[in-house]
Amino acid sequence: MNSLTRRRFLLASGAAGVAAAGIGLGWSDLADRTRTDPLPAGTGVLVVVTLYGGNDGLNTVVPAGDPAYQAARPDLAYAEHEVLGLGDGLGLNPGMTGLKKLWDAGHVAIVRGVSYPRPDHSHFRSMDIWQTASPDHPTTSGWIGRWLDTHGRDPLLAVSLEPVLPPLLAGASTAGAALPLSGLTLPGGPLGTAFAAFGGSADEPGPQAVAARAVADLHRTVTTLGPTVDAKPGTGADSGTDKGALAAQLDVVARCVEQGAPCRVYSVSLGGFDTHADERGTQQRLLTEVDQAVSGFLDRMAGTDRGRAVTLLAYSEFGRRVAANANQGTDHGTAGPVFVAGAPVRGGFVGQQPGLTDLDAGDLKPDTDFRDVYATLLTGVLGADPEPVLGPGRATLPLFT
Repeated sequence: MNSLTRRRFLLASGAAGVAAAGIGLGWSDLADRTRTDPLPAGTGVLVVVTLYGGNDGLNTVVPAGDPAYQAARPDLAYAEHEVLGLGDGLGLNPGMTGLKKLWDAGHVAIVRGVSYPRPDHSHFRSMDIWQTASPDHPTTSGWIGRWLDTHGRDPLLAVSLEPVLPPLLAGASTAGAALPLSGLTLPGGPLGTAFAAFGGSADEPGPQAVAARAVADLHRTVTTLGPTVDAKPGTGADSGTDKGALAAQLDVVARCVEQGAPCRVYSVSLGGFDTHADERGTQQRLLTEVDQAVSGFLDRMAGTDRGRAVTLLAYSEFGRRVAANANQGTDHGTAGPVFVAGAPVRGGFVGQQPGLTDLDAGDLKPDTDFRDVYATLLTGVLGADPEPVLGPGRATLPLFT
């Protein structure tokens, strides 16, 4: 089976064409708006973390004491003493020590058994469903994009730090902005002084004025948003194993939040979770990267009024099958846990843990519809009516204090 990476999904989804809706927007536009129209402190901000590839939920929130879990994964299962105890017979993957501390502090909620009706084992169809919130029929708009359509139609309200705008942020009449994580570092020393002087006047005629304005814009942007915007993810983007990439994205989000950027939603991601072989080491490494990036970000956010209004959602397109395969990995499954974290969050478990002996053709039976998670975030973080975005009949989950 072909693995899913961020790049493959974003390109195959056609999101590159959607990004034209935000064409011409860049970091300088965001910096200008941050100076002239900052987001008031205390305004809810949502950070969406997408884990591409289908993260194995059973080795993330681990039922280590369940004999059925141990029997289904004799060489892949974690022992009870290896996991970080959460209660209810469950424990976090041992690589997630930072999130365990936030759980103990009451700032992490784990929604169990999340999926959508009639699950599909295809990466592309499943991720499309999660990003569009339309499990019954394909659609060209994402759930945050539809929120943009009903909330001022401002592209800078929702920003992706990924290379291509994800369908998540594409609306019918509005799309969020895709901003690159490079290009905002200025040279230092004498060269930097000369470079700054070159941009000191925009009164000259013709091309000189254009160049001067461009340099002045760059300096204003760096002054406002800071050099952290010039994040440098490591190599391996196509393989989905970019070392430090998620932390780099979240560092930029943190800077934007602290400076009062007018964004209400940020989209970041990490790939590599399609673990058909040698899963245990690969997944634990990836979850450690996620844990360090997310817990570091949330610890930083807890230090400011603006940061304390941030809620983070982390999800993947599906979980994995209960039984290990012959390659010490797991194949595409259905339900999995969703993490919601931040200072506004009421920590603890939400929903029931799917049973390991009452399966649907080897797959976990879902407990919670993913659209109910979205409805709760729209209401609790963005202050929006979920019905125009998700349709009628959605439930609200106890995720917020």
